[in-house]
Amino acid sequence: MTQKSGPPPIVYILIFLLLVGGGAWFFFFRKPAPQATVQNPPANTGTDRGTVPASSSFPLVASVPGGTVVRLDGSTSMVGINQNLKNSFQGQYPGTTVATQANGSSKGIEALLGGTVDIAAVSRSLTPQEQSAGLVAVPVTADAIAIVVGVGNPLPGGLTQVQVRGIFQGQIANWSQVGGPNKPIRVINRPVISGTHQAFKELVLNGENFGTTANIATMSRDATTPMLRELGDDGIGYATYDQVKNQQTVRSVAVDNVTPAFPNYPYQRRLSYVYKNPPNQTVQAFLGFVSSPQGQQAVQAATN
Repeated sequence: MTQKSGPPPIVYILIFLLLVGGGAWFFFFRKPAPQATVQNPPANTGTDRGTVPASSSFPLVASVPGGTVVRLDGSTSMVGINQNLKNSFQGQYPGTTVATQANGSSKGIEALLGGTVDIAAVSRSLTPQEQSAGLVAVPVTADAIAIVVGVGNPLPGGLTQVQVRGIFQGQIANWSQVGGPNKPIRVINRPVISGTHQAFKELVLNGENFGTTANIATMSRDATTPMLRELGDDGIGYATYDQVKNQQTVRSVAVDNVTPAFPNYPYQRRLSYVYKNPPNQTVQAFLGFVSSPQGQQAVQAATN
């Protein structure tokens, strides 16, 4: 029986060379697989340019040197928040002091730019000029501006947004024009330095000015308690809701059938702490505490 001979050796050599060549081509010349795309975190979308989330900017520090003093001035709307954070911060870091004042948002910013305070408590938006000066706002909490009257005021119901604008711009000067008795309306306005005054202009008056009629009186200093005392049975004013919601002598007026206790109330704003770039260690320590669970608990206790 005749045995068939296999392929000549040259065939095996050619097959070997083809395999080696193909592997080399695949390794060196193949098109790389597409890489996964990593997207950057979304940019901050706060209404203030320069506003950054406190939690991502300043972490909670383990210790603060004894003798550290945090100087803070600004919005009267943030007095309760400032006091609670002061107590909590000093308890967290023994030997530190938080010195607080409440001369109004604009005065606080003025002091911050002048270097006499470390942080300004602000209840309005920063202006472009303030942002260009290196000021940065860190949101602390949301707030509502309440329209307030005395508990004895005979206004039977609430007001519409159009009626509120008319009252504070002097176009409506008698309670009978909004369903009340035939009695003149006394409007108690806050001074221009007040952050609540500025926020009211933005939110309620759509950026327009307050009226200048004889029935509109402007307080000489920004203080809520004296304003509430002035209301009587015929006056109307405005204040941060947290400062008036538990008062026994005044009541908040519903606007478009919604009271300030509800999230769809039309006059909402943001309360912030403002610092000047670059922040020093004292500022970083305080703002880091504000955004911590302990700090947020203090904020919530002041607004509940």
